[in-house]
Amino acid sequence: MSSQTLPYGKIVPVLLSFVVMGFVDIVGVSTGYAQKEFDLSPEMAQLIPSMVFVWFFVLSVPISILQNRVGKRKVLLAGIGATAIGMAIPFVSFSYGVFLCSFVLLGIGNTLIQVSSNPLLREVVTAEKYPSILSVSQFMKAISSLLGPVLVAILVARTGNWKNVFLVYGVVAICAGAWLARTPIKETHEQASAGFKDCFRLLKDPVIAFMVFAIFLTVGIDVGMNTNIQGLLVSKYELTLEDASLGISLYFFSLLVSRLLGAVILGKMSHIKFLKWSGWLTVVAFVCLMVSPSLETTLASIILVGLASANLFPLIFALTINRTPERSNEISGLMTMAIVGGAVVPFIMGLIQKSAGVDLVFLVPAMAAVVLSFSYRKFVK
Repeated sequence: MSSQTLPYGKIVPVLLSFVVMGFVDIVGVSTGYAQKEFDLSPEMAQLIPSMVFVWFFVLSVPISILQNRVGKRKVLLAGIGATAIGMAIPFVSFSYGVFLCSFVLLGIGNTLIQVSSNPLLREVVTAEKYPSILSVSQFMKAISSLLGPVLVAILVARTGNWKNVFLVYGVVAICAGAWLARTPIKETHEQASAGFKDCFRLLKDPVIAFMVFAIFLTVGIDVGMNTNIQGLLVSKYELTLEDASLGISLYFFSLLVSRLLGAVILGKMSHIKFLKWSGWLTVVAFVCLMVSPSLETTLASIILVGLASANLFPLIFALTINRTPERSNEISGLMTMAIVGGAVVPFIMGLIQKSAGVDLVFLVPAMAAVVLSFSYRKFVK
């Protein structure tokens, strides 16, 4: 791709929105610290990610309809702004209720970002390069997610207060929003303005319906890993919260590496075959995690889950969008709505942990991975 078809002056500000998007993954570390600080039960602790991801279900379709009228860039800027405000709330007051409110605003902002960023990225790349560039965007998000637990550990050591991570994130969000606001991007507009019925009518298409469900499961797997790695390492191997949180960084590092490699491989390999092998390797990785006998093999299994599952989201999203590009806004809204899987799957895992212990919680994402292993068939002609 030449610089003319992919101008750096436009692509970089859009990619930075994926860095801000990755801030939502601080919910994993925050869940562990909040559970300790507020003395929460497992299901009450898992309510924190639910407060983030439930908004994807509630607002995604209305936002996708709104951005048909006001434009993708304006919606993206609103999402970055909401994220910055959410990061400021814990410094005004700090209690469990206020903490939940902060993550509610973070969830609303992230919904705005998720709905608008992927279609806006599609405006500055060609259809052929979109899957690989989308993997680059997920790589950027993975960098952000990876640095979160590391940044928390550094701030705890230097300042004694893990909540200072919200201050850092807020400043970065403001800078990213300011750059995007100064970047003009010419947007294409769909021929007709879609409504609620038009969006949900797309679910009559069996391929779109299944891939929306696939996004539900994919995000559920990711958030389920993010919010339960700490609990697994603390409960099974008696690590401290600080040491266990680095297990989350290990997971996000594997996501980062896999998405970087994925961006290269997708330029040379069939996207459908890549989706097939990613799904089945994720199943194998979860089996290894559940039967792991030691800390070393558990950490290796966590890495394997990240390597295998990292490209599922961009593959599913890009293959579906490229199949029906003229309905990209509505499909983006439906798929972003499915990110509510990040609220549902971890909550189910929390209930299982309370009744059956930490060893069985990963059976839920393992079963989700089995379903995802068949998603490639929807694109085989």
